[in-house]
Amino acid sequence: MSLVAGTIVSLEVAREVSPYGFFLYGDDFDVLLHYTEITKEIKLGDILDVFIFFDTQDRLAATMKIPFLTLGETAKLVVADIHPRMGCFLEMGLGRQLLLPIRELPEIKELHPQVGDSVFVTMEHDKQGRLLAKLAGEYELAPLAFDAPESWLNQWVTATVYKTLQMGTFVLVDGGVVGFGVIGLIHSTERIRMIRLGEEVQARITHIREDGRVNLSMVPLKEVGRDLDADRLLTFLKERSGGGMPYSDATPPDIIKERFGISKSAFKRAMGKLLKEGLIVQKENWTYLVNPESEQSNEEQS
Repeated sequence: MSLVAGTIVSLEVAREVSPYGFFLYGDDFDVLLHYTEITKEIKLGDILDVFIFFDTQDRLAATMKIPFLTLGETAKLVVADIHPRMGCFLEMGLGRQLLLPIRELPEIKELHPQVGDSVFVTMEHDKQGRLLAKLAGEYELAPLAFDAPESWLNQWVTATVYKTLQMGTFVLVDGGVVGFGVIGLIHSTERIRMIRLGEEVQARITHIREDGRVNLSMVPLKEVGRDLDADRLLTFLKERSGGGMPYSDATPPDIIKERFGISKSAFKRAMGKLLKEGLIVQKENWTYLVNPESEQSNEEQS
């Protein structure tokens, strides 16, 4: 049997060589188990289950520590460090990190993971046989995912981005104690901003598909969103001198989006609410508080 980095094998403790550690023996090889890689008391002749990896000098070595994943497996790993040219270094549970190469990351730098984000990856070898991480896609995640229950419809859930595209963001919804997770899509029209790879977001399940996957939205239900947007616009007007702003139902959608971060339809729903409540008026493409002096006086008294 030959040793393969990234695998767990059973080997016999053959001899101790101070100050390094124990050498483990296989059929026709031995490998060092350094003192720092021992997790319990051992003695000569013991059979140990150890993980095989490359040490800092690119030599095969063994550890009794248990990694978060082995060769060919898929896991969710936390980004521990970032190198601008090499990629992301992921915590793998061994006190050393696994490289996710820069070529695996999105072309747009702003969509790269940040320290503390979590990415779904598989472990593989590079051309020299060293261990690397590769982003997990649908092929790797689908066998681990489960179908979303109908009770999840319209529920807000936690999801982690595993692929980000211009047309939409693919996520894995946290399954909690139920299982690994549910595959979902946040369409570009349902994003309130671009979402980076590995980012954890809150989103609402808008549709459960026949295949058990889900569509999600970061936008609240229209009624809730309308109230929130109306409050934001009212606060904006109160903070402006004279209680007026150069925005109205006639303002182009791109300006509304840039200034308030909402769609033109959401803006009109919020404005309609404020108009119906008699809090604002619109004149010549401007919007004004009905009684800005009264609003200011009420705030000062409170």
